[in-house]
Amino acid sequence: MFPVTEHRAATARHTTAYLACGAADAPAILFVHGWPELSRSWRHQLPALAALGFRCIAPDMRGYGGSSVYPRHEDYALEHIVHDMLDLLDATGRDRAVWVGHDWGSPVVWSIASHHPERCAAVASLCVPYFSRGFSLETVVPLVDRSIYPEAEYPVGQWDYQAFYEESFDQACRAFESNVRNSIKAMFRKGDPSGHGKPARTASVRRMGGPFGAAGAGAPDLPLDIDVLTEADLEHYVTALQRNGFFGPLSWYMNHARNTAYAARAMNDGRLAMPVLFLHAAHDHICETVTSRLADPMRRDCANLSQATVPSGHWMAQEKPVEVNAALVRWLATNVPEVWA
Repeated sequence: MFPVTEHRAATARHTTAYLACGAADAPAILFVHGWPELSRSWRHQLPALAALGFRCIAPDMRGYGGSSVYPRHEDYALEHIVHDMLDLLDATGRDRAVWVGHDWGSPVVWSIASHHPERCAAVASLCVPYFSRGFSLETVVPLVDRSIYPEAEYPVGQWDYQAFYEESFDQACRAFESNVRNSIKAMFRKGDPSGHGKPARTASVRRMGGPFGAAGAGAPDLPLDIDVLTEADLEHYVTALQRNGFFGPLSWYMNHARNTAYAARAMNDGRLAMPVLFLHAAHDHICETVTSRLADPMRRDCANLSQATVPSGHWMAQEKPVEVNAALVRWLATNVPEVWA
């Protein structure tokens, strides 16, 4: 019913490229992507929710796609990224919106909800739960399932890859950039139920010497998983990441201390009162929230929490768009009726 159109919102401090779909005066939903994605990651959600009466907006985040790219790690701290999103909301002429995030987009929308609740009608997250103390190794490692990740062998559990990025940043960039096409094909794969109860590959990245095995090794040449990406989607990801490189996307992982300090300044001690939706990915073995304690802090700190489980891997919005759209619509209709035109 509505075309997906390309736009730019520019201020003196930052430029955000974004996709939009739906009536210009409709209530806004902003979809915030994660690592290493693009606004295109929400291609299945934009027209579906627009057809139901919303103005759907999906930005390329800082360091990605057509948005501004910066040269320092600290430029990718959450506080700056939240500012980007509030500037974008201002550019739409709106005071508040429903915010939906995935992967690193989730800490962004959680931060908007906790620091600027007046700009947040409701907040939804795919895969990454809310941590009022901040999304960092300091907060997630104590929640590691030690029946799967014995501390002596896996000191930081499935989050070892983040420690590798901190310790060997340049090497991580080289590994992903050595063949961007292969990197994307290797990462964007549907959920595998056989991985339940087994250590995720990400738990051994430092021991392996890199994200793809031997030190300095690039990604293997795997077939494209068409249950997640089409050839056209792959080309969009590859073009954008070859142009901008992985410095910006990986720098999001280099701000644990800054993000923790930012979280400490949240309103109401970080407790959220607005409607919240969390979608568990049944086959996400890194952000495993179905059987582990990873989502427990969120349950404590969200007063109006709805939860649902989608039978997908980590790339939920792209692997299982019908289920994701249905869960979002059901929640909006029952828990946030005042925003539905």
